Amino acid sequence: MRRSLRLSIPFLPLLLLSAAPALAEMQLPLRKAGLWDIKVDHEGAKMPDVTVQQCTSEAVDREFTSEFAPSAKQNCSKSDIQKTAAGYVMDSVCMMAGATVTSHAETTGDFNSAYTVTVTSRSEGGRLGTRDSKITMAAKWTGPCKEGQKPGDVVMPGGFKMNMRDLEKFKSMVPK
Repeated sequence: MRRSLRLSIPFLPLLLLSAAPALAEMQLPLRKAGLWDIKVDHEGAKMPDVTVQQCTSEAVDREFTSEFAPSAKQNCSKSDIQKTAAGYVMDSVCMMAGATVTSHAETTGDFNSAYTVTVTSRSEGGRLGTRDSKITMAAKWTGPCKEGQKPGDVVMPGGFKMNMRDLEKFKSMVPK
């Protein structure tokens, strides 16, 4: 599905806002519908690795990308995406929480059984000052969604469940 940078927990909204303009401009391959295990590694950070499960469908991923593209476009002065021999490369410069965030993302995989997204970014300004980060998301398709799950459901460590369609509620949590 159109996708790539939508699942870093707990910085999901920030990554979405930086990636959505590029995602909206180029049709990325569609992920296979069903349940995906997604391991998020915040390299060099004090945050532990996190594994989440996401139940998805083509409709949810398309809806999610198109919903965030307008607000992300307002916040980003640059959003480029290019197809490469191995996948996709995305570069963006966005304003988030009073900081300028410059990101470079590389996506590889087949979107049917597994894909990996590596995002390196530099944040300058804002309350946190200058920070460099590297996040790797490794996703693996595990089969159909579990009973009781619906497309858009994300199950986080500890069993906390939210639905991506409810993310509008979380937008207000992102500092401007």
